[in-house]
Amino acid sequence: MWFRSVFFKNMMIQLVKNIINLLFSSKRISLVKERDFLQQRLILGQLLAQQQILLPIKKLQDAEFKVFSQWHDDGIIQYLVRHLPQIPKTFIEFGVENYTEANTRFLLENNNWCGLIFDGSEENINYIRKQEYYFMHDITAQALFITAENINENIEKNGFGGEIGILHIDIDGNDYWVWKAITIVNPVVVIIEYNSVFGAERCIAVPYQADFQRTKAHHTGLYFGASLAAFVELGKSKGYAFIGSNSHANNAYFVRKDQLQNLTIPEMTAKEGYKQNKFREHRNLQGQLTFTPPFVAQQDIKGLPVYNILTDKIESF
Repeated sequence: MWFRSVFFKNMMIQLVKNIINLLFSSKRISLVKERDFLQQRLILGQLLAQQQILLPIKKLQDAEFKVFSQWHDDGIIQYLVRHLPQIPKTFIEFGVENYTEANTRFLLENNNWCGLIFDGSEENINYIRKQEYYFMHDITAQALFITAENINENIEKNGFGGEIGILHIDIDGNDYWVWKAITIVNPVVVIIEYNSVFGAERCIAVPYQADFQRTKAHHTGLYFGASLAAFVELGKSKGYAFIGSNSHANNAYFVRKDQLQNLTIPEMTAKEGYKQNKFREHRNLQGQLTFTPPFVAQQDIKGLPVYNILTDKIESF
């Protein structure tokens, strides 16, 4: 009986995932009105969230599913908010582009959380403000090129401060320095993009430059952000435990240590949680993708300056 029950649960979960994948195909989208399509997407996401309750989650990747997130982070976030019952229902996300693919959008529309989102493009923010979810939910969108100097001021002027549920940082550049600078909010969960090309061992970040832009810093697009080990050290200094990353090896998850006992996933070291991503996003001097594997492509950024978190010195990558 137990085997049948588990088999049925897994079969249902796979069925729902297959339906979502079918709906995500461009051909299917062209046949369904956008509003109806988005509604179906939400319903199927809700089914996946309910099915997730039946699974024994031992690592973050066990919880993954995709609704609006780019890399299946929706499932991880649903797992976390379900196991952190006292978490404030507020989020802040940086670098959302036009919010079509974003890690907090399902949280906004499914869980009805309140949020603040930033993007450096005025065009993206204008697009967001015209969407139906913008008036149906409590969300604020602001165009801002984020720096360590302006982030606290802009969070505060938008009415956020103190304890919040989730802080999500993905700005492809000064991510380390911006998280380090943030003092105006005290998130329960922090999600931050790390650069797996920087490897598993070294605690390094790109040196701070307020106007840093990934595509201008180096033609490859691989010179940005910080290593996972650097974020784990920063998290420790702020009172956070690292609990793993998504299976695509780009988003690291941190939970405030006073909330860790509510989870079924233990704290881990950077070495235990590190994964090399498989993104082939290396670009040549003409800005074209070369589809070079990351462990080969990293040779093109050897020798560039990086900041060592532990020694407080600039050194070569």
